Amino acid sequence: MEQLPLGVRLPDRAVFASFLPARNEEAVEHMRQVASAAVSGATWLCGPHGAGKTHLLQAVCAQANAIMRVGYVPLRELGRLGIGVLEGLRQLECLCLDDVDEVAGQLEWEHALFGVLREIEESGGRLVTAAVAPPALLQWALPDLGSRLSASTIFQLRVLDEVEQQAALQLRARLRGLELPEETSRWLQRRYSRDMHKLYELLDTLDEAALAAQRRLTVPFIREVLGLS
Repeated sequence: MEQLPLGVRLPDRAVFASFLPARNEEAVEHMRQVASAAVSGATWLCGPHGAGKTHLLQAVCAQANAIMRVGYVPLRELGRLGIGVLEGLRQLECLCLDDVDEVAGQLEWEHALFGVLREIEESGGRLVTAAVAPPALLQWALPDLGSRLSASTIFQLRVLDEVEQQAALQLRARLRGLELPEETSRWLQRRYSRDMHKLYELLDTLDEAALAAQRRLTVPFIREVLGLS
């Protein structure tokens, strides 16, 4: 996958094919439309940690990168660098800003975000933002910015339930050429946090170990890899 602005490289697996829509089908379909340039303007994704906001933003960039200038900015990671991280992004045709709530309430940041939003909208581009809460529930230093963002197309992502999490893990495993038995996915859920991001990271670790050892992802093998008695 191509390098994006600010030296942020997106993981190869952050694509629509590896995202289980479950009860978020409307949001996923809208994001596909954004990525294909069929939809313009501002979109806001909200939901708790682990709901899939980051995955969808990165999936938009991965697909849109083939047909337009795109950028992904994770503000939780890059916000400490100051508003300079937004320089040069206004000419993008699709800009994805993750963790906007990390800078909400900071006047300097909000002035910069307002400028980016205005220019992208005037050029007919796409701005996709993500935060834990919808814009109306954030404490804005610039009420006008909060109002403009509240006019976005807003989607509240629903966290996967236990059955959906198993399906998501098995989907990710299949795309990697792995067989993840149902018994194994249930064991992982019981033994570890049901945060999908953490479960996916664990699957990455197990994939590498299984490839090296030429083993299947059975519960005994996983216990061996993780050093569990």
